[in-house]
Amino acid sequence: MNRIVGSHDILLVTLDTLRYDVAAELAAAGRTPNLARRLPGGRWEKRHAPGSFTYASHQAIFAGFLPTPAEPGPHPRLFAARFAGSETTAGNTFVHDTPDLVSGLANEGYRTVCVGGVGFFNKRGPLGSVLPGLFQESHWEPEFGVASPTSFEAQVARAERVVRELPHEQRLFLFVNVAALHQPNWFHRPGATREDGDTRDTHAAALEYVDRHVNRLFTAVSSRRRCFAVVCSDHGTAYGDDGYTGHRIGHESVWTVPYAHFVLDHTPAEAAR
Repeated sequence: MNRIVGSHDILLVTLDTLRYDVAAELAAAGRTPNLARRLPGGRWEKRHAPGSFTYASHQAIFAGFLPTPAEPGPHPRLFAARFAGSETTAGNTFVHDTPDLVSGLANEGYRTVCVGGVGFFNKRGPLGSVLPGLFQESHWEPEFGVASPTSFEAQVARAERVVRELPHEQRLFLFVNVAALHQPNWFHRPGATREDGDTRDTHAAALEYVDRHVNRLFTAVSSRRRCFAVVCSDHGTAYGDDGYTGHRIGHESVWTVPYAHFVLDHTPAEAAR
């Protein structure tokens, strides 16, 4: 990461509430081809979330505690605040002297931009302002939120604008919190009604929706230079598993999440068109 920081733009995408089992099944079945072709080996890595709901998990992620590989460790981290005695800070870890990765990258000359999704990023009150407040620039509109059937398209359009308006020489750290997987998601399944409610199947349909538009995001962030991308879930959610529904609970469907990181090669905007 010490070679990446400063030379690459950086993209962090949290697919809010995405379950590992659903993500893995869809990738294996060819139902999310755009994401799968970016994943190392075409597969999601199985990891454990650092929190069981959005606020807790993102506080940890922004402190450098990305989802942890679901196997015995210790596992060296990509990013870490300088912290005496850390067993997961290694020679290749980008270490910063600030309390969070966002300000650490800002100190390295990055423009830090948040495109929010779920309510913890809506800036409509003090609690919804904490996470976006870490960034130099933050964006949220109702069209980006959980109730919008076209939330991800709207978020991608805003990300494209951010990239387009940024001076070419300016390094970018772009964070996108994708709201489409979160409940309510029934409207992503063709023919579904509100009365049908949210299910594991509509959760899967929401991921297929995201996959249809994700290449636009990848193209935008790699249009200026190579981009290092982390794409993961912050936590999963239960749909009746063992009688549980939702998250902020200690259940396998919540703690087990998909994760991937990879480099997007530079694709000039002219070539993309």
